Amino acid sequence: MTPEERISALTDGLHKILEKAVESPSHWQVLLDASATLWRYSGGNVALLMMQMAQRGTDEPTLVAGYKEWARHGRTVMRGEHALWVIAPRTARLQQVTLPDGTRQRIPAGEHVPHGAVDDGKKTVITGWRGQAVFDVSQTQGTPLLVPRAGAGSSVYTAELWGNLAAVASSHGFNVHVTDAQYGLTSGFTDFSQHRVQVGAWLGPEERAAVLAHELGHVLLHGPDDAVGRLYGSSADHRGLAEVEAESVAYTVLKAHGIDRGPQSASYLAGWADAVLEAEKDATTHDGGGKLPASRADIAKSVLGRVTAASKGILEITRPPGFGGKITAVDADPRLNASAAYVGMVQPVRSADGPAIAGP
Repeated sequence: MTPEERISALTDGLHKILEKAVESPSHWQVLLDASATLWRYSGGNVALLMMQMAQRGTDEPTLVAGYKEWARHGRTVMRGEHALWVIAPRTARLQQVTLPDGTRQRIPAGEHVPHGAVDDGKKTVITGWRGQAVFDVSQTQGTPLLVPRAGAGSSVYTAELWGNLAAVASSHGFNVHVTDAQYGLTSGFTDFSQHRVQVGAWLGPEERAAVLAHELGHVLLHGPDDAVGRLYGSSADHRGLAEVEAESVAYTVLKAHGIDRGPQSASYLAGWADAVLEAEKDATTHDGGGKLPASRADIAKSVLGRVTAASKGILEITRPPGFGGKITAVDADPRLNASAAYVGMVQPVRSADGPAIAGP
């Protein structure tokens, strides 16, 4: 397969997954479940990894890296394993300059700057896309990897999560207020004019964290200057894809932290397909200059990308246990740790002589 053919095949596969997700809310929830595990990956690549693992009849992907990256962490790809493919950007380092007439131009880094032009510095830009080969941890063997395990259900852990979510709000210039006042029939409300997030004081700790995560979805995705957010519905009116997006963010964030919000999120996620179709209908009469997604597959891709990007922005601050699907030198810790779960190996056993690590 040529690089161009591979990108085309991956793109076609992604569109089929998204069309299937529009037909069934349960498929949308499966994508969110995978995104909670692989939150460091883009939504499109999460869907592609799921599709390829399912085609092989194997478990869903949990920890994915390239051949050389696995080798750096003491693991090798097992003989006979075939690569999974994700879409990665092709990048180039360019130099930005302002010409004497005021126009801006980009030239290859290191190239001579035109006479009279002002050097505005270098910038890495995406020039295209390529297929990148990766392997799931289940396709490798070698040094065991330990992943921190969440203390889900612990009131202390939930309090810590609440504090971290409040820090996310603060980083975006929003104050969080826990109050007995209620906006309509809602448990939470985001006021963009006052840069304020309101959460009901009558809620329990876990529910309060879930509502704040939902409102953070609005903060990150539905500001007054977001043309796509306006197409998807008004967060102030709690309608349309705006609400599905916000609850999808909350569901993904809490799932990454070991809290299953399936039953509580069901009513929001059940309206997923209808909301996509309504947005598709609205898009046909919306003058977006061709920049806004219009087809249901494009809308589904847009929503998945927005949800996973917002979730990643939150999770990078709240720091859930695990790797987020990507292994890095900072995260990998081969030491035995009682608060860790084992990846790519059988559970360790303790002997009379102390801890022993078992595994391939």
